[in-house]
Order: sequence, then C-alpha cells, then structure tokens
Amino acid sequence: MTSEPHATGLPAAHPPTAPRDLPTLLAAIRSGPHGPRIAAIFDLGAVLNGGFARRKWYRPTRGQPDASTVLLDGFRANLTDGEYSRFLQSSSSALAGRTESDLAETGRRVFRHSVYGYLYPEAWQLIRTHQAVGHTVVLASALTRFQVVPVAEELGVDEVLYTEMAADDGVLTGYVAGKTLWRNGKLDAIRAVAATRGLELDRSYAYTDTAADLPLLAAVGHPVAVNPDRGFIASAAENDRLALTFRPRRAPGPVDYLRTVAGLTALLGGALFGVLSKSFTGQRRKMADALLVHATSATLRVLGVRLRVTGTEHARSPRPAVFLFNHQSQFDVIIVPRVLEGGVTGIGKKELTRNPIFGPLMRFVGVTFIDRSDTATAKAQLAPVVETLRGGLSIGIAPEGTRSYTPEVGRFKKGAFHIAHQAGVPVIPVVIRNAGEISRRNSMIARRGVVDVTVLAPIDVSGWDPNAMDDKVEQVRQLYIDTLLNWPTDS
Repeated sequence: MTSEPHATGLPAAHPPTAPRDLPTLLAAIRSGPHGPRIAAIFDLGAVLNGGFARRKWYRPTRGQPDASTVLLDGFRANLTDGEYSRFLQSSSSALAGRTESDLAETGRRVFRHSVYGYLYPEAWQLIRTHQAVGHTVVLASALTRFQVVPVAEELGVDEVLYTEMAADDGVLTGYVAGKTLWRNGKLDAIRAVAATRGLELDRSYAYTDTAADLPLLAAVGHPVAVNPDRGFIASAAENDRLALTFRPRRAPGPVDYLRTVAGLTALLGGALFGVLSKSFTGQRRKMADALLVHATSATLRVLGVRLRVTGTEHARSPRPAVFLFNHQSQFDVIIVPRVLEGGVTGIGKKELTRNPIFGPLMRFVGVTFIDRSDTATAKAQLAPVVETLRGGLSIGIAPEGTRSYTPEVGRFKKGAFHIAHQAGVPVIPVVIRNAGEISRRNSMIARRGVVDVTVLAPIDVSGWDPNAMDDKVEQVRQLYIDTLLNWPTDS
C-alpha cells in the first residue's frame, strides 16, 4: 500500500476520463450531476480507519464484558461472513437487558474516547463534497446503531442505516429486529431508502472496504473500493472498479512519546532562550514575543512537524487584529503563534492555568483566562481583551470554543466578533488543516508530519450590527469549510 490515494480501475461502462485519484474524483463530483436524487453511500469501513481493526478475526471478550467493551469489539473486528454471525450472536447476548438510552450514551462515549482518532479525513472531505452539491449522503453498516449513530453525528450524516436490535419497552431482548445489514441485507435497505426518497442508484456513489458489499457496489453507477481487502483483490478480474487507498491512522507509538517529551523540553528551552535574548531591553512584550518565536520554532523542529503556510501577507498586516483559528489539536497553541510570529496573545479557558507547561508560559505572554462555566460574567471577563487590542497587540481566538473530533468546523461563538467590533479591528481567519493528524483532540502526544495553514484576507466587522451577527458569523464559518474542501496554493 502507498500513502497516496490511487486508482486501480473503473467499471467498463465508465468513460476513459473517469477519475483515477481522490482529487480528480472530488473534481468529478463537483462537476457532475447535483441534487438529492444522487446518493453517496458510505460503509462504516470507508470512513473509519481499517488499521483500527487490529484483530484479524472476531474474538469476543471473555466473561461478562461491560457495554463499552462489547461496542468497541465490534469496531476492532475484521469481520467475514462466519465471523459476523458470531459477532452478532455474542454482542446481542451481551447487550441483552440493557436500555437503549444507556447504550446510546455509551456509544457516544466509546466514540469520543477510543474511536474518533481513526476517522479518515479523506472520507470527511468526500462527504462534505457530496453534501455541497446536494447529494443524499447515507452511512450504512452491519453494526448496531449504538456504534454507527455517534460516527454519523460527528460526520454530519442524517441518513443512517444499521442492524436494528429488538427491544421491549426500551430494553434490549437479545435478538435482532428484522434483517441484518450484511451483504444483500444492506443492499435491500439501500433500495428501500432509494424507493422512498427517489434516489437514482445507477447514477449514485458507493464507498466500502469489504467484499461483503459487492452486491451494493454492483448496484450503483460509481462504485469505489476504499483500502480494498483480499476479497476485492480476488474479485478484481471480473469486478473492475475505482479503488482509493487512504493512509491508515495509527495510535502513537513509543517513538512518538519520546519525541513529544523532547519537544516539550525544547519548548521550555526555547522559551527561556527567547526571554533571556531580550531581557536586556527590560520590556516584557519584547521578551514575550521572543519567547513565542523561539519556543514554537524549537518545539516544531524537534517534533518533526513542518508547516506549509499560504497567505502569509495577511499574517503580518493589518495589525492589530483578531486572528480566528479552527481548533482540533492541543498543539494549535504552538502552530498559531509560530505562523503569526509575535505581536499576539490569546484567550484561554481558566482550566489551562493548571497546566504545568502551558499555564505559566501563557500567563507570561499575556493570555486572558476566562471561566467558561460563568456565562453571566463572560462579557465582563472579555473587557480587558478589547483594551489589549486598542493598545496595539493582536489576539488569537478559537471561535469554536473547544476542539473538534473531526476536521469539521464547529459552530462559532460570537464573542470574538464582538471584541473586534468594539476594538475597531478586523478579524483575520487562520485555517488549519491536518493538526488532528499530528495530535488528536484529547492527546498531548504528537507525531511527525506536515500541517497546512492558510491565512485569509482580513474581514472588516466595523459595520456589523452587534445585535444581528448570526448570519455574518455563519458566513465566516463557511469560509473555513470551503477552504478545507478547496485548499489554496501559492501562485
């Protein structure tokens, strides 16, 4: 397997100019038929890292496993026909007697603790591209809704198909309700949705990673195999189709842990060097700027993280400004200051003051800490930030307020825009791509790689009505989504 998407072929009915890699496929989707009658059907294995399936066969946990373990086992298993039957029998029995509401919450917790880091960003890009042209996106899986729905929620997919578990007054009985979504069962479920919603399967797309979905692929006009397994290879001679290879997302290894420790040591060393290099001036701001430049540079260099930045002219001027960045990784607080190169501070949640590394450094560079639990005094807490801007120092803010589990850009809070409006400065979008690949949302461990950053043109908010910002704020958020889907390059 290679690390770049590639194609092995297409159905014979497709023209010779059909897409042969992911960027070309995305372009073909954008230029092809639009509208809700075209479906984009994703099997769970096409959106969730195949590398997460560490086991080559299904092996149920012994004893009396808790619900979290049962649900996680389903993600881990690499299921074949016989093993799917074993999985279904074992999990149905283990989950019997548990309530649907408790299992729904357990499923969300399992996703957010153990699964989210294995989602393919390429699949997110495909889903958003299909949605942008009005296609009906469907996530279908032979697993249960307690496993599938949390994934669909994070990916923003409304049409979800799964194997339904029978329940009596909200309590699982230990049996399956109706037909399983395995092989022809999944195709039958898709056909039922197609009949209800008027979908044209002969013009639709299907993405899957398993030979069990060969009936589904044969029923659509644009079949795509994602990281094809041996079953696909065996059937390649008679089933020629487009195949994409997504790079497996892996858990951090021992080398990543060692490199992260070295990177954090470099952070502290770079910070100390920066402060000492400007200490002769006696000016705290110059020392803080030097701290940011040297600490972030040293950290990224030791971690093996390279930044590819476009739009650098907007990072330098105008100043002061409110720089808005999308937030997926704890290392965004390293990436953003490195891109902006001084003359900037930030806003952080009060809990960061307890961080033994970032807390003291953030206090030194003048970060304003706010108590997010005290919404009644939120505006009063932000008042000093306006004065900071009026004094000539820029501010970096994550308008989502928290890190995301996927490349998706969450809803923007309006506080940053109110601050910019009151201070009379523009907002400047800083769009970050791939930071979640370097360090996952809930992790302090970083891996080597490349992070793309683009700084967009300043946005003047001086004429905005403070009491009617919702639509304009949403337009700014859409800029991030559009940029992530159509990444700019230097001319």
